[in-house]
Amino acid sequence: MAVKINENYLKLPGSYLFAEIGRRVAKYKKEHPEANIIRLGIGDVTRPLAPAVIESLHKAVDEMAKAETFRGYGPEQGYEFLIQTIIDNDFAPRGIQLEVDEIFISDGTKSDVGNIQEIFGIDNIVAITDPVYPVYLDSNVMAGRTGAYKDSKFENIVYLPCNAENNFVPEIPQEKVDMIYLCLPNNPTGTTLTKAELKKWVDYARDNKSIILFDAAYEAFIQEEDIPHSIYEIEGAKEVAIEFRSFSKTAGFTGTRCAYTVVPKTVMGYTASGEAYPLNKLWNRRQTTKFNGVPYIVQKAAEAVYSPEGKKQIKETIQYYMTNAKIIREGLQSIGLDVYGGVNAPYIWLKTPQNLSSWEFFDKLLTEAHIVGTPGEGFGPSGEGYFRLTAFGSREKTEQAIERIKSNLKL
Repeated sequence: MAVKINENYLKLPGSYLFAEIGRRVAKYKKEHPEANIIRLGIGDVTRPLAPAVIESLHKAVDEMAKAETFRGYGPEQGYEFLIQTIIDNDFAPRGIQLEVDEIFISDGTKSDVGNIQEIFGIDNIVAITDPVYPVYLDSNVMAGRTGAYKDSKFENIVYLPCNAENNFVPEIPQEKVDMIYLCLPNNPTGTTLTKAELKKWVDYARDNKSIILFDAAYEAFIQEEDIPHSIYEIEGAKEVAIEFRSFSKTAGFTGTRCAYTVVPKTVMGYTASGEAYPLNKLWNRRQTTKFNGVPYIVQKAAEAVYSPEGKKQIKETIQYYMTNAKIIREGLQSIGLDVYGGVNAPYIWLKTPQNLSSWEFFDKLLTEAHIVGTPGEGFGPSGEGYFRLTAFGSREKTEQAIERIKSNLKL
């Protein structure tokens, strides 16, 4: 008998979105070595770590060089010094009370949103906003919660379309769903929900004993009032929501790796017999078994994000990126394109011109302006006909990209 593979992986169409982008760009670059390509596709930051973070990182490295301050294995859930700092700065000022053992430090939100599905039953019905970050869907496909891939959709997944026609506000599903993925501010559309709109989802989850998996990786970029930074600002959310946060985009940790997930002890899942069971215990068991913790020096660096100097420096970096977003948004609007996002998030979502498909526009932008973006179709079927650009480039490259689009893109 031969070893069997997990055939759920075979359901996934093609390669991972950003791998396909890399393949196409590499091919074009090989054929046109003279092309000076500006990359506004993958949401990777370009600004260096804040000086306060670097200083803390150096001090922690020095500690590791001395026997009396050296540290080996740390707690898989994270060091209490960082968790308490997170509670004191990210939640307490918003009137949200959390305990230390309700926050789990990890190496990235991508890891956590991909792994969280392990603690849920295979027969749960999953709802995702569409378009959306691919990891939510792909990880559930790999686990076996979906049927076949037909007509750009997976069977047994409830898609919640978000487009210009509904102002990118997903409608509450008519059928009962069990696991609901919400990313706000949204990646890729850059749009978000008001507190009143988010309250409808919390009420739905409470009425149906569902779970909201709330990705708040971009909350630090929110500029407008009445936009919740945490789902726990909504009454009742601590009964039905797990929240994911990241230092990657907020503090430039894409290469340093640190994030955290909030699992209140009041959030329940249910056994087949209907018995309530705290998801906090399941996630703790999963992490202590499969995860070895974030390095001490990285957690010390993350702690410095909340120092007075760190807060000031990181706020300046966020404003730098949001200024880039404004440059892109207004530049695209000036040539008549329909543009969304870029106000509360570092992503600009645009309607492709001339009825081009999202991959056709990708090729057009690459060949005519030598700019790389992300085709909307890669984020789900409702992303077809749209395109994403990121504000994470340098100011010089961002301004140059907009000038290229204005002068070289044949519209």
